[in-house]
Amino acid sequence: SSVEVEEQYSQAHAELKVVAAKLAELEAGELQEQVSYWTTRAAVAEGSLSAAQNKLKERGDDISRLDSRRVELANRLTELDGGLHSLDAEKAALRERESALNVQIEDQRIQIEPAEKELAAAEQEETRLQELENNAQRGFANAERLLGQVQLEQTRKQEALDNLQQKISDDFGLVMFEYAADVSGPVPLPIEGMVEQLPIVTELAPDLEEQLTHNRAQLRRMGAINPDAKAEYEQEKERYEFMKTQVEDLRKAQADLKQVVAELDELTKQEFVKTFDAVDKQFRETFVRLFGGGSARLALTDPENLVETGIEIEARLPGRREQGLALLSGGERSLTAIALVFALLKVSPTPVCVMDEVDAMLDEANVGRFRDLLVDLSKDTQFIVITHNRNTVQAADVIYGVTMGRDSASQVISLRLDQVTDDMLKRR
Repeated sequence: SSVEVEEQYSQAHAELKVVAAKLAELEAGELQEQVSYWTTRAAVAEGSLSAAQNKLKERGDDISRLDSRRVELANRLTELDGGLHSLDAEKAALRERESALNVQIEDQRIQIEPAEKELAAAEQEETRLQELENNAQRGFANAERLLGQVQLEQTRKQEALDNLQQKISDDFGLVMFEYAADVSGPVPLPIEGMVEQLPIVTELAPDLEEQLTHNRAQLRRMGAINPDAKAEYEQEKERYEFMKTQVEDLRKAQADLKQVVAELDELTKQEFVKTFDAVDKQFRETFVRLFGGGSARLALTDPENLVETGIEIEARLPGRREQGLALLSGGERSLTAIALVFALLKVSPTPVCVMDEVDAMLDEANVGRFRDLLVDLSKDTQFIVITHNRNTVQAADVIYGVTMGRDSASQVISLRLDQVTDDMLKRR
């Protein structure tokens, strides 16, 4: 019927709309895919174009640089060509100069040959003259030797003559004797005009010979008369007085120095005793505090000689008898030495004190007492302590450490403990 046909038409029309809608959706999807595809292609093309443009620009820059470099090289080549031409010209000039010098050398050689011959002749003449000079020197030496012999012989004869004259003077130069005509004996020497005329002696004294011998002996002991003796005596006397004054000054200075040394020795002894007593007192207290008991003292090995005396440590640990350092363990000796160092610092504080692993042999309890005393002394002295003990590190204000980085190089790091917060410790 017509109603059924209309229904079928309506259904078909509705289905057609649905199909058309789906078809439209399909077409729209395909178009969207194509648009996306070509959009992507366009973007890729634009990227390629941009890259190509950049590459082209880079090539253009390279070409510009190469052109500039080519121009520079061309200019440099031109300069080198000019320099090469200059060198060629200089080389030619040098060759000409060399030729001229060769000519001059040949001329000089021609002129030198006669001079060389003259020089050879002069050398031969010099050799001959040298031989003559040597012969003359030998003759002169012989003449000097003969002259020396003659002078020596003359000196000997002069000495003999002087001795003879002296003997004559000793024998006959004092008095003149008058010989009787009937007296036999040697004839007197003719010396009237050579000596002072003395009264004539007509009779000889009985002891004249003995007195004459005695006077001769005295004259020999006196020796020759020095005419400058008085001046030399005055000089020696003046020098003696000067040296005497110098000796007196030196003795006075020596006495003053001895007095100063004695005063210094006495002052040193007083200061030593004062310092020793103060250090001993502090050492006793520090020892008891570090060991938690016991006793210790410093003793002099030679109390009578304070200048050269030594010092010994006598210690008694808690619960033990008094004994020397040699009988203590390593840790006990270390702690005793620390007590002595701390006692010295208490008596005379120093600005800085460096300690290198002094706590290495101490146990936990001793380290704690050492750390507490170190903190007390740090008020007057800055301590630099090298240690691997955690308990000692806890007393530090600043910690310095050395570590190795990734490049195997040592690095120094520092940390102030007063700036460390709880949050930092929790993060660790």
